[in-house]
Amino acid sequence: MPGPTLTFGFVFATLLGALFHLMLGGDVRRLALFLLAGWVGFALGHLAGVAFGVSLFSVGALRMLPATIGALALLVLAHALTSRTAKRRSTR
Repeated sequence: MPGPTLTFGFVFATLLGALFHLMLGGDVRRLALFLLAGWVGFALGHLAGVAFGVSLFSVGALRMLPATIGALALLVLAHALTSRTAKRRSTR
């Protein structure tokens, strides 16, 4: 059974991904991508916060500031890689 820290982190990362999708729109596949990017980025950001000793805005053992920054960075990267405006079309 997951502990409260893991559950809170999962819910918060899900909320970040869902809000990002709500702001930018897209289909169900993009929602799944944004949720996955939010989860992975949140986890990587938390681990980076632990590795570098960043303890600003910690909630228990969870390093919220680096985790949120990591999630937002991966969400922006996912959006940039899947954006329709970034794809160039032929002008023929």
